[in-house]
Amino acid sequence: MTELSERYAGEDPSEQPAQTYPPSTRAVKFWRILFVGVGLAFIALLAVRLWQTNIQGQRAAGDAPELSFTTFGGEDIVLRDLRGKGVVLNFWASWCAPCREEAGLLEQTWRREKENGIIFLGLDYLDQEPAALAYLEEFDITYPNGPDLRSQAARRYRIQGVPETFFISPEGKIVEIIVGPIASQQEMDALLQQIRPR
Repeated sequence: MTELSERYAGEDPSEQPAQTYPPSTRAVKFWRILFVGVGLAFIALLAVRLWQTNIQGQRAAGDAPELSFTTFGGEDIVLRDLRGKGVVLNFWASWCAPCREEAGLLEQTWRREKENGIIFLGLDYLDQEPAALAYLEEFDITYPNGPDLRSQAARRYRIQGVPETFFISPEGKIVEIIVGPIASQQEMDALLQQIRPR
């Protein structure tokens, strides 16, 4: 008989003190649970990113979602009315530094291509109108731009951030999506070749 069992012999077992673990054993269990939890969270994050990448690949091959908005100048734009033209749809914001990197390139290319069946559209994302108008003036942007009220278009197009640019064929299909700024005129021209009307 052990010392503990001799001490409590003949007593009700429910009155015996509960066995406790030394503090070091509890700490080891805590850290094991913590590491397992962090590992599972990391795996879940990887799964979500893989799913998002898969969604992006799927949307790049599909029909462009319906889109209509009113420009800052009061013009109504409806995407389906632009069938027969290639469309460059750019999501941007005045607070977005990478948007500023490509603003001049977008405007310059628009001026060159607007008589060639290519139309550029801009949607201002999560911004304030005075800041957006100042941005358009700063970069002398003349192609149609408007606010994405309540982020309706951003949700429909499942954007991942700004800038993000969709290249839409004359048939209304998304043929390419660029996440981040378009780096050069050469890259832009290669993308336009995919949506140029035949």
